[in-house]
Amino acid sequence: MTGMRGLSVFISDIRNCQNKEAERLRVDKELGNIRTCFKNEKVLTPYKKKKYVWKMLYIHMLGYDVDFGHMEAVSLISAPKYPEKQVGYIVTSCLLNENHDFLRLAINTVRNDIIGRNETFQCLALTLVGNIGGRDFAESLAPDVQKLLISSSCRPLVRKKAALCLLRLFRKNPDAINADGWADRMAQLLDERDLGVLTSSTSLLVSLVSNNHEAYSSCLPKCVKILERLARNQDVPQEYTYYGIPSPWLQVKAMRALQYFPTIEDPSTRKSLFEVLQRILMGTDVVKNVNKNNASHAVLFEALSLVMHLDAEKEMMSQCVALLGKFISVREPNIRYLGLENMTRMLMVTDVQDIIKKHQSQIITSLKDPDISIRRRALDLLYGMCDVSNAKDIVEELLQYLSTAEFSMREELSLKAAILAEKFAPDLSWYVDVILQLIDKAGDFVSDDIWFRVVQFVTNNEDLQPYAASKAREYLDKTAIHETMVKVSAYILGEYGHLLARQPGCSASELFNILHEKLPRVSTPTIPILLSTYAKLLMHAQPPDPELEKKIWAVFKKYESCIDVEIQQRAVEYFELSKKGAAFMDVLAEMPKFPERQSSLIKKAEEVEDTADQSAIKLRAQQQPSNALVLADPQPVSGAPPPLKVPSVSGSTQNPESVARSLPQPNGTPSPDLLSDLLGPLAIEASPGDVSTEQHGPIGAEGVPEEVGGSAIVPVEEQTNTVEVIGNIAERFHALCLKDSGVLYEDPYIQIGIKAEWRGHQGRLVLFLGNKNTSPLTSVQTLILPPAHLRLELSPVPDTIPPRAQVQSPLEVMNIRPSRDVAVLDFSYMFGTKLVSAKLRIPATLNKFLQPIQLTSEEFFPQWRSLSGPPLKLQEVVRGVRPLALPEMATLFNSFRVTICPGLDPNPNNLVASSTFYSESTGAMICLARIETDPADRTQLRLTVGSGDPTLTFELKEFIKEQLITIPMGSRALVPAPTPAPPVAQPLSPAALADDPGALLAGLL
Repeated sequence: MTGMRGLSVFISDIRNCQNKEAERLRVDKELGNIRTCFKNEKVLTPYKKKKYVWKMLYIHMLGYDVDFGHMEAVSLISAPKYPEKQVGYIVTSCLLNENHDFLRLAINTVRNDIIGRNETFQCLALTLVGNIGGRDFAESLAPDVQKLLISSSCRPLVRKKAALCLLRLFRKNPDAINADGWADRMAQLLDERDLGVLTSSTSLLVSLVSNNHEAYSSCLPKCVKILERLARNQDVPQEYTYYGIPSPWLQVKAMRALQYFPTIEDPSTRKSLFEVLQRILMGTDVVKNVNKNNASHAVLFEALSLVMHLDAEKEMMSQCVALLGKFISVREPNIRYLGLENMTRMLMVTDVQDIIKKHQSQIITSLKDPDISIRRRALDLLYGMCDVSNAKDIVEELLQYLSTAEFSMREELSLKAAILAEKFAPDLSWYVDVILQLIDKAGDFVSDDIWFRVVQFVTNNEDLQPYAASKAREYLDKTAIHETMVKVSAYILGEYGHLLARQPGCSASELFNILHEKLPRVSTPTIPILLSTYAKLLMHAQPPDPELEKKIWAVFKKYESCIDVEIQQRAVEYFELSKKGAAFMDVLAEMPKFPERQSSLIKKAEEVEDTADQSAIKLRAQQQPSNALVLADPQPVSGAPPPLKVPSVSGSTQNPESVARSLPQPNGTPSPDLLSDLLGPLAIEASPGDVSTEQHGPIGAEGVPEEVGGSAIVPVEEQTNTVEVIGNIAERFHALCLKDSGVLYEDPYIQIGIKAEWRGHQGRLVLFLGNKNTSPLTSVQTLILPPAHLRLELSPVPDTIPPRAQVQSPLEVMNIRPSRDVAVLDFSYMFGTKLVSAKLRIPATLNKFLQPIQLTSEEFFPQWRSLSGPPLKLQEVVRGVRPLALPEMATLFNSFRVTICPGLDPNPNNLVASSTFYSESTGAMICLARIETDPADRTQLRLTVGSGDPTLTFELKEFIKEQLITIPMGSRALVPAPTPAPPVAQPLSPAALADDPGALLAGLL
């Protein structure tokens, strides 16, 4: 580019632009000049053409379209002189991809350069093909590149590029290289003295043997000789020595190629290779120089992989484990990680497990490492090395670590601890102890499969039943226990509590009293289990206790009118059965043994065993709420044993985890009216950024999606036309959820804006529909599809919107009850002969009916304590949260009208918030929230929401969770925009026009 003053001036002009608009104007001016010059070929000298193509490349790097100049760049490839040809090759490589049509026009020119005598042109052509060559190039050029690679008359520089070019062509079309005819030539290339050519050839070999190792078996001893030359003889030029290590990249490639071959049979070759590997293992140590460490450890860990692949002698395996044991104790976290990972891989070799156990204490120490990746690898290693001899120590360490582990690891940690306890329990009583401790320490993260499994063990082992009942009774004495502990204790004591009748504090009446104390604090799914336990306690009471019978009957009578069908049926049937005497004993007889089956926990663990990155992604994606606090049906795990069974009158079996049919589900809301609950609307939700072109499901008469297969269909904004929408509809909707004015929808013909005002449970929105063109929009139709919880009234819109005019349509909104469902605006219009239609969500969302309120500690805590638990107070561990600092999170909460109350929580990592919700059914109702964050992992938190209405609590919790997880983050979304002025007929800037839909007409005119 020497002497290209015009190019330098253009780059300077671009750098001096004050804003994006100025840059675009300067680029447009330059592109116009380039087009003019390209059309006038008479004055287009090679120098000017080269200069303009350089400018095109720079403009392309800025992100602008330069399609018109692709042909000019390709044509430079055929230039006779090097400066123009170089520009053609470089710019073509940057602008085009392997499937571009223009690239096919250059194949003959590229081939002529490859088979020519000019080495500089050969290098340019090989570089182009090696970067963007596709199947067409592979079919046309592979034989010529092969000849160039094996040619003795070519310089090493050209042959090195030829090897890498041939590698690209092979990857694009494996048929480009015939293994039968090329194997001998490939073996000859491995005898090359020039390390540049040898390294490139080895890269080619790795790809070839990964596809067909049998054809290239003659290359195996050659790879061993390469390692001998490098590692033992160190026959390497100085320029290929990296921090004293002979060509580490070539050593790695040679060892990787050897791993594609089966075990080496030739004794001399095997002996030579083991000598090299021994030298590598003995000569690697941790030093202070980071670059040398990286190079030496790359060679070392590849050597370890090769040792495991070759199934080396136990002595060498022991040496590898000892070396890894030294690595997991160093300070450098990267080396510790690699040491733990490779030690985990070595567990596949059964002979070294006893040697790995010697490092158990250091591995346990790694569980407390500040780096979560190292902690995960340590957990995987402990899980893999556990057996009967060390199971107690490892499980005890995992239980201790469980109380301090971050949220993202606790579910996996509890699952693996449960599996180890089951597989390697020295006796079943120890297994019961471990599972109960696990539930006690990490109840939120213990899946139902774990407590199902312990109940199955207790049911199938008579000797274990008194011990399990005794331990369950001990845990009930604690003042605060997790709901899962209540479930398992209630089930075990209901079945086997009578075995403790002679122990103090274990009579049927005393067991009932202590279990009944937990009833007010449990969620609805647990109540059926407790009712079954009460019935069994009443049956086992010896001698009969009239006082106990009176208490239990009172509970049954209380729940006879419960809206939940499962609870109601059990209460009615148990009450009637308890009067039947012998029939009561027959129906509630002890549960039979479960059939033996494979543990569902082990299958579940196999699903989550993965690399650190993948397991982290899985844990964030699962978004599983805690068992104790989320009111939803538990989902069966694939391959899990049938759920526990509790008998009913009809003789059928019921899942003790049965959940109330009328409780809030992810897409529904509870209602005190059963008919309303059955016929009520389902939620209309959309993922951020989704613009779908397909109908997701039928729309019912109420304008909401119908239910298919028992699950709600989730429609998004639907574009039934081919008009290109301007901007992202979902992002516009989410922005309007947090502010009261803005653009809802825009395409080349129309812009729809919204301006809203909210007061209590009422709201008034004005839709601004603006025609952006000089032709009228005809057949304009608007229809509101309302959810059942909103009463909406939209003023009619004129059938025609005149050119460059705007019409307004007020929309009155009244909130009947809490819900996250949203109304849908179905609108359509004609532009000429084109019909355009779309369905858009109206931002009349739950938070619009909130009014911020600041509470003091004297006002907050009495109301917080009065909400004892579900369903008025719900709690959930939320994962996959956008990482936010506490001030940003406080701003986000304020933006959707929930006020942060500072100083109420003594923990500086927590936030407390309050607001008032308005609707016709609830009136003005206080809503309270607590957000507990994890400083070590900002992607998760624990959310607690409470109010005086169960439906409101559930809906507000889900709304806040959606805001924390799914809504895109941005400054405009966090801070509500100021309310724009009413529409005025005066010019506005583009920025003002975007934020003020009321000014659309003025902006157009």
